[in-house]
Amino acid sequence: MDGEALRQLEKDVWSERYVPAAVIAGNRRYAAKVRYRGGHTREYPKRSYEVIRAGKTYHYNAEYDDPSMLRNALSFHFFRAIGVPAPRARHCLLTLNGRSLGVYLEIEGVKRAFFRRRGIPVRALFYAVNNLANFGLRDSDTQNKKASLDAGYTQIIGSDRDRRRLTMFIRRLNRRGDPAAEAYLRQKVDIDNYLRWLAGAVLTGNFDGFEQNYALYLHAAKRKYRIIPWDYEGTWGRNCYGRACGSDLVSVRGYNKLTDKLLSYRRVRRSYKRLLRRFLRKQFTLQELGPVIDRLYLQIRPHIYFDSSRKWSVREFDAEPQFIRRYIEERRALVLRELRRL
Repeated sequence: MDGEALRQLEKDVWSERYVPAAVIAGNRRYAAKVRYRGGHTREYPKRSYEVIRAGKTYHYNAEYDDPSMLRNALSFHFFRAIGVPAPRARHCLLTLNGRSLGVYLEIEGVKRAFFRRRGIPVRALFYAVNNLANFGLRDSDTQNKKASLDAGYTQIIGSDRDRRRLTMFIRRLNRRGDPAAEAYLRQKVDIDNYLRWLAGAVLTGNFDGFEQNYALYLHAAKRKYRIIPWDYEGTWGRNCYGRACGSDLVSVRGYNKLTDKLLSYRRVRRSYKRLLRRFLRKQFTLQELGPVIDRLYLQIRPHIYFDSSRKWSVREFDAEPQFIRRYIEERRALVLRELRRL
């Protein structure tokens, strides 16, 4: 990145504007655009980047608050294992003008290329960027009415008509005493996809993943809403600031208005319980996840020692695989108990 572009980047870390750069990956050089990304993390000493190159968007996450640097990558692996489309992720070493920035996690951006790669026809795409994206009529913190029903969403793909369609969906979802509500939801929501996503958020313990940190898209052929996970750093027993939060932070029922409504129907509840039991038997086990934890840990272990920009010590990093394993064991027992009361 040349000097002027770097000055523009540093001038306002909160700017959404891109600056020109070149990316060298392997033996190839790409023209690119770069900006900082994230919320409160933009003021951290190790910042995260969004890079557009060759028509694709990549996020380079510093994972500054995660002592393991594994939680996002492990979560996205788990979602793919249970049948939910999730971004590809891989660790890498990032340098800027020859200066090492340390270990980063490269995450595939959820934009048009994401859907093309998977053969998914998409009509509209919305990012849930804050907790107003709770599918309700009110702010879940203040209980004040929302200024608009699409508050909390940033539209990435689609038209104004698609945005109005989303607000109409939320309004109808919140209509009381609607005898046709279940049929309406089955018509508008890919319920199998939603329940798999719900199970993934519940099992990984992402407290912030129900009212924000997801992508909602409208399937162009089926005309049903589907959901994709995003930002799973605060999972597997730690919150988004890296503090240990226990294995019982998240209810098996999850949160948000759409979840409440769907789980009020017996048939949907039965389907959800079947999925959870299946995942507890197979995918959410130490036998399945243990080797993934070890592989990710061993890949980056030699490089963590030299990453002086990290918040956490190497000793704390080394303790994380066992911390995550303990979370899995505790979470399995807790969810099995809660399932009996669901």
